[in-house]
Amino acid sequence: MKRHFLRTIAALALGALCAGAWAQNPKLDKVTIAGWGGPISEITNILVEPDKGFFRAKGIDVVYMPGAGGGDAVRNLLSGQGDVAFTDPGSLYAALDKGEKLRVIYDIYPQNIFNVVALKSSGISKPADLKGKKIGVYSLSSGTLTNLQLLLNQAGLSEKDVTIVVTGLLNFSPLMQGQVDATAATDTGLLVARAKGVGEVNVMEVRNSLNVSSDIFVVREETYQQKKDVLKRFLAAYRDSMQWMIAQPQEAAALAVKRAINGQNEAVNLEVIKLRNASSVSPLTQQKGLGAIDMEALQKGADAWKKIGLIQRDLKMKDVVSSDLLPGK
Repeated sequence: MKRHFLRTIAALALGALCAGAWAQNPKLDKVTIAGWGGPISEITNILVEPDKGFFRAKGIDVVYMPGAGGGDAVRNLLSGQGDVAFTDPGSLYAALDKGEKLRVIYDIYPQNIFNVVALKSSGISKPADLKGKKIGVYSLSSGTLTNLQLLLNQAGLSEKDVTIVVTGLLNFSPLMQGQVDATAATDTGLLVARAKGVGEVNVMEVRNSLNVSSDIFVVREETYQQKKDVLKRFLAAYRDSMQWMIAQPQEAAALAVKRAINGQNEAVNLEVIKLRNASSVSPLTQQKGLGAIDMEALQKGADAWKKIGLIQRDLKMKDVVSSDLLPGK
């Protein structure tokens, strides 16, 4: 713990020195992050750029582009509107299945954060109970849908055995109002719902079936080949911002009040940030540093997606995963 703290302090000190250097040469390289969602509290480390300047310190002018699901993030990337996609593996697999040339350069959340939630009063407690039920998802291009499909498959079911209802990001309101029988969500979504009084629920966690990463940074192949220096500085800045949020969750929660669209409650912000901090760490990242990519887990995910028919091609993740841009531990 002491070594981790000292490393964090050293990284922040180095960032301050770099900021001074970039101040003398104010030209910044713009990097637009195509996001899966809006500017919400779980990405506070990005939203606090005006306050903390992690990206400016590395010569990066970072812009966050909201989206409606990981598929949306990839579409914005492929259209050239975004430089880096903040997306889920399922959306990556779908794009690769269509022949798109992409690279995975950073593992944002190596822990699977998706779940399916039902009120205890519904009697739904396991994936098999979902047959014939109405299930909410954030969007048809989000990780909530693909992870729901994985969970259904474990029970011998498919999307045809249920009714999918698009509920938007606030997908617990339809659950509480009885418009759906269960909802596919994330750990932070469930946390916020509990704070809003969702009541007693049964939670089916996808990680118990397949603990594949929840979100990764993906770039176009041409961007990877042509802008390695910019991407290296971008990833170093992102890691600095994440290390800060891990070391200073209380400060992050306070800043989220003014930076996140859902950040009005500082106490809830803190719990969301703690969850996201935990999902950023894995045994591999503890060995190699934040962002370390578990290619074996991503390959298992690709194989699972093909097995249940979400993609048609055999994908070889070793051809699209590149760790050479990651900053040193």
